[in-house]
Amino acid sequence: MSTMVPFENATFIRPSTFYISGLYNMPHSKYYYMFLCFVYVVTVLGNSFIMGTIYLARSLHTAKYIAVFNLALSDLCGNSALIPKYADMFLLENQYISYENCLTSMFFVFLFISQQSFTLLALSFDRVIAICFPLMYHAIVTKTTMTLIIGVMWLFSVLITTILVSLVTRLSFCETTTVGSYFCDHGPVVKLSCNDNTSNYMIADTYIVLVLCIPLGLIAISYVCIGIALLKISHGVDRMKAMKTCTSHLILVAMFYVPIFSIYMLTLTTSVQINMRILNSVLAQAIPPMLNPIIYTLKTEEVLQSIKVLFKQIKVKFDMEDSVKSIAKK
Repeated sequence: MSTMVPFENATFIRPSTFYISGLYNMPHSKYYYMFLCFVYVVTVLGNSFIMGTIYLARSLHTAKYIAVFNLALSDLCGNSALIPKYADMFLLENQYISYENCLTSMFFVFLFISQQSFTLLALSFDRVIAICFPLMYHAIVTKTTMTLIIGVMWLFSVLITTILVSLVTRLSFCETTTVGSYFCDHGPVVKLSCNDNTSNYMIADTYIVLVLCIPLGLIAISYVCIGIALLKISHGVDRMKAMKTCTSHLILVAMFYVPIFSIYMLTLTTSVQINMRILNSVLAQAIPPMLNPIIYTLKTEEVLQSIKVLFKQIKVKFDMEDSVKSIAKK
């Protein structure tokens, strides 16, 4: 006759460390981790440049660029949570991570994935109002409204990620502690548990639906509305101009969602070799944050114009300083 152990009195077996296996028997894998270090450097420089430009350029102090600033911040923090620690581990071949650090890393990686997804949704809200309701745009999309939207997104992201990670503390790890991934990924960690992990998989599915599927669905609906609105514009030049304002956002959406959903679909439908899954996953998470600031710089006229103005201001400032120094020497 089995005896039920009260949940609050249950003893959970928690390992002192996890072993992050990373790429398995792959030749020259160190070059791959060195490439990730390069990706991280470009991510830091690019996103810092975009945030600095938005902060310094008064013309970019608008509701839309509050969301762009938040996306750049999320990209920077997301890659900071993912690349430095794990690239260092693999390059130095010290692939053990403490239980506490593993859960902390998991929390921040998934938190910033949530923010990236929700911020792309906020930017689609900006575009759909700008194109479908242009006369009401400045009344609806205010800096206060966008700040409130971003604030709610952060609260929701923290809440759902906290639930996702805290449930891992209710798992016991009786046998292997080797995580078949390149970081403390939720799925591979939960898979190692030896007690009931049903609730963990349920919250993981809920996370995917709320953080990835619903935002992508709403973005798709917003672009259907934008498409209908564009068809009603009689002048081709005006239509092209309106479409041009959406191209950078559409590229960001495609770069973020397509790789992530491709990996999920491949994992569900076929048996993906672990190295291939790891390579695809890390590129899906690391490359978009690196490319986002480049796309916004090259594809957005407002940003390009603001950068030119800032460079002119800096040049004038240096010229004035040189003039003052030359006068002082005389």
